[in-house]
Amino acid sequence: MIKFEKFILENGLRVLVHEDKSTPMAVLNVLYDVGAKDENPEKTGFAHLFEHLMFGGSKNIPTYDEPLQLAGGENNAFTTNDLTNYYCQLPAENIETAFWLESDRMLSLAFSKKSLEVQRKVVCEEFKEHYINKPYGGVWHKLRNLAYTVHPYKWMTIGASLKHVEDATLEDVKDFFYKHYTPCNAILVVAGNIDIENIKTLSEKWFGPIPSGKKYNRSIQAEPSQTAPRHLEVKSGVPLDALYKCWHIYPRMDKRYYACDLISDILSGGGSSRLFQSLVKEKQLFSNLDCYHFGSTDAGLMTIEGKLVKGVDIKEAEKAVMEEIMKLQTEGISQTELEKVKNKAESAMAFEDMSLMNRASSIAMYELLGDANLINTELSIYQAVTAEEIKEQSRIIFDDNNCSTMYYLSDN
Repeated sequence: MIKFEKFILENGLRVLVHEDKSTPMAVLNVLYDVGAKDENPEKTGFAHLFEHLMFGGSKNIPTYDEPLQLAGGENNAFTTNDLTNYYCQLPAENIETAFWLESDRMLSLAFSKKSLEVQRKVVCEEFKEHYINKPYGGVWHKLRNLAYTVHPYKWMTIGASLKHVEDATLEDVKDFFYKHYTPCNAILVVAGNIDIENIKTLSEKWFGPIPSGKKYNRSIQAEPSQTAPRHLEVKSGVPLDALYKCWHIYPRMDKRYYACDLISDILSGGGSSRLFQSLVKEKQLFSNLDCYHFGSTDAGLMTIEGKLVKGVDIKEAEKAVMEEIMKLQTEGISQTELEKVKNKAESAMAFEDMSLMNRASSIAMYELLGDANLINTELSIYQAVTAEEIKEQSRIIFDDNNCSTMYYLSDN
C-alpha cells in the first residue's frame, strides 16, 4: 500500500505527498497536463521543444542544473502525446532547492532568443538523428498517419515535420507556455524522507503566489471507428524487411484496456510468449517479433512488429502472425497461461514501485487519469480479468477492418 496525502492550493495546483522514511532522498515531480496531442497541427513538436526549453533558465534563475547539482541533485524530463513530466531527486534536507527551482520556471521562463536557438538546434538534431537518418526511423511517422485520420495521435511527440520546430518563433513559444504551464494545469508530487506539514508550508511559500492561469479545456475530436483495412508499402534502405500491424484499442481508463494489456503479454511477453515460441524460435520466420501498446490516455493502438529473417516472404510471415491470433480467438487461453501473465504484471508493478522516482511519477500520472489511488488498486483490476474476456477482446480487436498494415521493405 502506497500512502499519500493530497491538497489543492488556491491557484489550482494539485499537490500529492508520499512519505518514505526508509530513504535519505526526496523527489519532486511536476507533471503538466500537456502533450503532443494539444498542439496546433500546423505547429507540432512544441510540447517536446518545451521539455528542452524548461532547462534554459527562468525568470530569477539563469541556469537550472547548476544549483541542483550543488544541492546533490539530478533531474530529467520526458514528453508523451498526453503529458510532459519533470522530476528531480536530491537529498531530502535540500528539498527546498527543488521547490525554488521548479516554482520559478512555472512562474516564468526566461524566454530568450538565444535559449530558443540553442534548444531548437538540439531538437532538430534529435529529429534528424533518430527519425530521418536512422534505419526504420520513419516507421511511426507513417504508421500513426495511416492508423489515425483525425485524432492528434496522428503525429509523434518529436513533431509531424522538422519545419514546424525550425519555424517556431519566440511569440509561438510564449503563447504555448502561458496556455499550458500554469498551476491549474499541473500536478506536483513530493515523495521521500519528508514531513507532510513542511511540504504544505513549502508548497504555499513557493507555488502559492503563482497566478492560477486560465484552465485549458481540450476539444479533441475522437477517432472514428475504422471500417476497412488500410495498407501501406514502403521501400527503404533498411537491412531487413519488417512487418507492422496496428489495431485500435480502448482509452486508458476503459475497463477493457486491462484485457488488452494482458493480451499483448500473452502474445509477446518474453521468450515463452506465443509469437516468440512459434514464429521466431520454431518456424524462424522473424529475427524478432513484439506485440505492445503505448498505454495512451485516449484510444490507442495495439501493435505487432517484427523484422523478418532474410529471404522470408512478407505475406507468408504475415499469414503466420494471423494464424497465431486466430488460435487465441478460437481456442482462447488456459487458466495457467492467464495466471502467468497476471503474475508478470504484478511483478512488473512491484518492481516499478521499488524506485522512489517511479513512485512519484506514477502517483502524478494516476492523478492525471483521475484517481491517484489506482497506484494501489489497479492490480486488483488485472486480477479480475477472465479467460473469457481475453478471448472476447481478441475477437473484437483483431478484426481485419480495424487493422492498419505496413510493409517496410528493404530495397537492397
